[in-house]
Amino acid sequence: MSGLDFTGLDTRPAQVWGGVRLVPLVREEPVPGLRLHREVYDRFGEVLVSPGVSYVSYIPHGLVADWSGEQPDTRPDTQSAAYGTQLDTARPTAMAVERHHRMVKRRPSKGKKGQPAGAVARCRFLPLHLAMEGYLALHFGGPAIAWQEWSREAVRQGLSPRSEAAYRGLDVPGLADALRVFEIHPDQCGVLVYVADALAAAFVVPHPDDYRALHPTLLQDMYGELIHQYGYFGRPVPDFEARLGDGRHITTLADLRAAAGARERAWSESHDTVMARELLGTSYAFERVRRMASFDMYRFLPPFRVDSDGQHIGELITDHKGRTAYLKTFRLAPAQIRRGHLLNSLAGDDWHLGRTADRLGTTPEEIVRRIRAAGFGSLLR
Repeated sequence: MSGLDFTGLDTRPAQVWGGVRLVPLVREEPVPGLRLHREVYDRFGEVLVSPGVSYVSYIPHGLVADWSGEQPDTRPDTQSAAYGTQLDTARPTAMAVERHHRMVKRRPSKGKKGQPAGAVARCRFLPLHLAMEGYLALHFGGPAIAWQEWSREAVRQGLSPRSEAAYRGLDVPGLADALRVFEIHPDQCGVLVYVADALAAAFVVPHPDDYRALHPTLLQDMYGELIHQYGYFGRPVPDFEARLGDGRHITTLADLRAAAGARERAWSESHDTVMARELLGTSYAFERVRRMASFDMYRFLPPFRVDSDGQHIGELITDHKGRTAYLKTFRLAPAQIRRGHLLNSLAGDDWHLGRTADRLGTTPEEIVRRIRAAGFGSLLR
């Protein structure tokens, strides 16, 4: 698997609010056998990645993937797929720290529909943190060979610690209003979020009920610094307009319906080949993190090409045919792409500065400058 498969997902005409463009993704049929619901934390969290290794971040919620076949509880007082459907813009002034064990953790089933109690048919994962951990762990061990340019600490500790900054959706101007007035389609299972017509995020779930419940969580998701800046400085984007020509060939309601359908299909094709090309036309490096019956969970990284601005990290759940059941992406800033490109280049040449400089057509002194500019100067002597 090298690219994203949107088979079964169709785009509908975008809805625009100021500089924010939301493109609905619909399915004719939900993905059978998988449901998602939300666990609410709304506080800072400490994630224990492995014994003795942890990090602290803002973690508003986790998602629970359920392939047990049980129907989610829709009572309003339970943490189910119907929880949290209001757009809450309240900003807490103080939050406790909650401890989480691992990015992806098994959860026992309730034992319904012929399954024994305690059977593992669910797992909790931390959305976008799973993808960001993959980016932060990129060549985390540092130099594998103790060349003279690297410090002893670099060889012993690698790139520890690493950190990246992000903004909540609530801090992206216009996004809260756009999501509030957004009209959700009956069969909608996802959305593509554009800010100043730059693809900020993709979000896909297996079932329309899951999307309706999780639609507000886009305000708690992480967005990069570039998207935050675009929200402030980007101009309003043009809305979708369906032009049916002079109308002389439309004489019946059936003609009007056919003409409108043709314009929808034309818009969808142009969107997929132009606006979403950076997401759908890229080859990714996938890492499988869990198998869930007939479903597989992955996180992925882009090729880190410095000649391309729009590159995304993300996490993905596919069915047995490789079709996308769940997807969430994060757009990297140009500086983050350059850091990834630099680390890949160094690792590809066994961290030898001279060989890396020759392959990139520059000098070792310039590579040293790039290392310091990327924030990795502590690796050097």
